[in-house]
Amino acid sequence: MGLVCLASFAAVGVQAQGLRLSGAPAASLSKALDGSARAVPGNTGVRSADFIVAVVNSEPVTNTEVRDRMARVAQSISGQGGQLPPENVLMREVLERLILEKAQQQSAREQGLKVDDYAVDQAAQNVARQNSLSLEQMMSRLAADGISATRFREELRNQLLLQRLREREVDGRVRVSELDIDQYLKEQRTSGDTSNMTLNLGHVFIAVPENASPAVVAEREARAREALEKLRAGQDFAAVVREYSNAPEAKEGGVLGLRPADRYPELFTRAVASSPKNTVVGPVRSGAGFHLLKVIDRSQQGMATVVTQNHARHILLRPSEQLNEGQAAERLADYRRRVQAGQARFEDLAREYSQDGSAKAGGDLGWAGPGAYVPEFEEVLNQLQPGEVSAPVVSRFGVHLIQLMERRQATLTPREQRDMLRNVVREQKLDKAYATWIQEVRGRAYVEYRDPPQ
Repeated sequence: MGLVCLASFAAVGVQAQGLRLSGAPAASLSKALDGSARAVPGNTGVRSADFIVAVVNSEPVTNTEVRDRMARVAQSISGQGGQLPPENVLMREVLERLILEKAQQQSAREQGLKVDDYAVDQAAQNVARQNSLSLEQMMSRLAADGISATRFREELRNQLLLQRLREREVDGRVRVSELDIDQYLKEQRTSGDTSNMTLNLGHVFIAVPENASPAVVAEREARAREALEKLRAGQDFAAVVREYSNAPEAKEGGVLGLRPADRYPELFTRAVASSPKNTVVGPVRSGAGFHLLKVIDRSQQGMATVVTQNHARHILLRPSEQLNEGQAAERLADYRRRVQAGQARFEDLAREYSQDGSAKAGGDLGWAGPGAYVPEFEEVLNQLQPGEVSAPVVSRFGVHLIQLMERRQATLTPREQRDMLRNVVREQKLDKAYATWIQEVRGRAYVEYRDPPQ
């Protein structure tokens, strides 16, 4: 079916760029396993009889769970054009992944972490939007594949829970020093690896429906080539994006933002590998459709010069025993209604109600470039037009109401460039810290292996 889940969970929003798993480049088994927990589960075919294959502390892992996950991983790898490992290897890797997930879920519950229905609702809407579907269309497709709404929502809830556990346990471990940034720059200067390159790409995405006829595919490709000709004729990139693109980032001009090349889909980095600044490449075909890519900025040293900056303000409500996420969202939705009706000013409500340090300044967050905010906040902010107020947004900090005040293209000072690199280095260190933490979680868990999966 090709649906994918929760782009804000990945360090790179592959899904937000219109790519489906079925159209991505071949991936390793470890990547497929990591992604399988985010992929919408597919039909699993014939199942073996159910029995317990392992116990994690006091919680069982069943044969059915292993077979279900194996089917999903196999579907993901096959859809990417990859080669499946031997069944015994895949089975062992899947079992270990499930053991890790059980151990993390237990840790989250012990710490009192939970995910309210509002956060699950928001995540489901994000999945639908990333797949260019309405929520109703997506649920209809899931139902056609035999996946109930309850099962789908539990998938989302579990992944949100694991994300929150990681944020609590891992994010605070990471600090980035000036020496770390210097070392990062030194490594990039001496490496010819394109993964060390920093890119800022513009993106035009022409969606192709699943199971489209050859005629429809040809029509969409012709539309992509029409957009390409307009760009090569000198038309404004943002205007062409607004006219043609089906991607979520189209509202902000199709700019995907500064990030290391390995945080972009491999399909994209291969396409622009030898393309200089201001070049437009495409159409590039993926499982989701056709892509045009403009190289806005690139640097082997990771030092971008021009980025899109947003000037925003927000109101933050922190969930508590007296106020859950859903209730906080209801209050913020009422504030939004009052602002839109002209009954209140956003900054006045922020001063009165926001539980963030920016409250005294009317919620003003100042100018900020890509990577300054957590992904779920930044994704929504990038979709706003100046003056617009978002619907309530859940992040690790609480529930936000966001207003975009201004947007600009800014030439960065050397100090600002280093600040942006700080975010890049932090992401790399987070990956390493997460790997270490996962090993600690596994080491603390008591695991008893029973009968092997069949």
